[in-house]
Amino acid sequence: MHQEAPRPVPPRSRVRGFVCAVTATTLVTLTAAASPPDADIRTAAAPAAVVREWNAIATDTIKTSLGPRPSGQAAIWEGFVSVAVYNAVVGIEGGYALYKWREHGPAKASSAAAAATAAHDVLLACFPAFKERLDTAYADSLAALPAGQARDRGVDYGRRAAARILELREGDGRFADVPFTASPAPGVWRPTPPAFQPFIDTWLARLRPLLLASPQQFRPGGPRALSSAAYAKDFQELKSMGAKTGSGRSARQTETALFFSGNLVEQVQTAVRDHAARHRLGIAETARLFAAVNAAATDAVVTAWDTKLHYGSWRPITAIRLADTDGNPATTADPAWEPLLITPPHPDYIAGHTTVAAAVARALTSVLGTSHIDLYVPSEVTGTTRFYGSADDLNRDIVDARVWGGVHSRTADVDGCRAGTRVAAWALAHYFQPVTKDGTQLSPPTRTARQDRLTEPKCGDATD
Repeated sequence: MHQEAPRPVPPRSRVRGFVCAVTATTLVTLTAAASPPDADIRTAAAPAAVVREWNAIATDTIKTSLGPRPSGQAAIWEGFVSVAVYNAVVGIEGGYALYKWREHGPAKASSAAAAATAAHDVLLACFPAFKERLDTAYADSLAALPAGQARDRGVDYGRRAAARILELREGDGRFADVPFTASPAPGVWRPTPPAFQPFIDTWLARLRPLLLASPQQFRPGGPRALSSAAYAKDFQELKSMGAKTGSGRSARQTETALFFSGNLVEQVQTAVRDHAARHRLGIAETARLFAAVNAAATDAVVTAWDTKLHYGSWRPITAIRLADTDGNPATTADPAWEPLLITPPHPDYIAGHTTVAAAVARALTSVLGTSHIDLYVPSEVTGTTRFYGSADDLNRDIVDARVWGGVHSRTADVDGCRAGTRVAAWALAHYFQPVTKDGTQLSPPTRTARQDRLTEPKCGDATD
């Protein structure tokens, strides 16, 4: 149902962060204006509010730097910040296993000061052009906390937490030259109108994941053969329901396509902040929720881009305009066909939106222990907000939205959703798990088949 003066990070890490940020910034052709975080987040005094506040600051910084770039980059930076904040908090508070680190913080240190410091230092390393804004926000965060030894110890531990993440990410493949070499042929991706941009951010396909063993660990089996009935079925649905004019969409279906046509990562951050605030999650629980969601989303992006680069399948606009070359008698070309939405500059299979959304949904159900995710998701495009009580409903709408927008085949959407679900299920079985007071990781509780069904989101497909 829907309703509408810190110690600097180590020089080597800092230089590498500067390189990555400058590259990201110079790629922007149009910079979006930063929107301020939610007012209640900035004024809240509870320790957990610091985590939400710095998530909002991170989202603003990333959005302003990247602008309207149709890529999964935003999820990568959110992931880096979130795992640093997670380590900074749980290393002091306890309760959960640290992420690739063994250094616990002083018991009486301020975890809020540690969280703010970790977020600030990672963002500054990756986005040095935003130093003045970040330093101001950081000074405000520290000023709101009681001065003294606890705050100073938290600051020191937060610095070390950030430095650890920056060290782990050195040489991870960011901005590597990864060419797309496939020649144009039936079924093969090529630049699409109106801008005819090259395949964007191919380096994401080779980026070292945060959690997974490799980018291809959950690569799905591939798009349907051009000659198949399944391909023809996808084709006909797209041609009819994804067209810019003369489509079979209802007004509600068009609104759904538009609702999920913007910055999905930003939509997720806003919704998760709201969820954590409404449910009064503590600082460790809030840090864990963001780390689980954003680390899973990071690896979902890597999985999606690996798959896109590997299969390189053509987009609907190309498939429909060149249907007379696909060898399938059940398809008919329409050289003038246009989709409702502008096609992003990367291949169809698999859909980045559905892969990321499903990873987020699965991470949420794992952390919350229920399929009732209770999210209010906003859309900057439509200016409306939708309530999602169920992970299944969220997945279904995003799968449908990319078909109704004319930018992805249903197969690319559903297979992306399934891949994202698998990414997050594996990730949450291996990371961010509860531990005992002595740091021993707890064995996962025995689950019934019914509980597994409750936390395993579906992908909007009748065969699920």
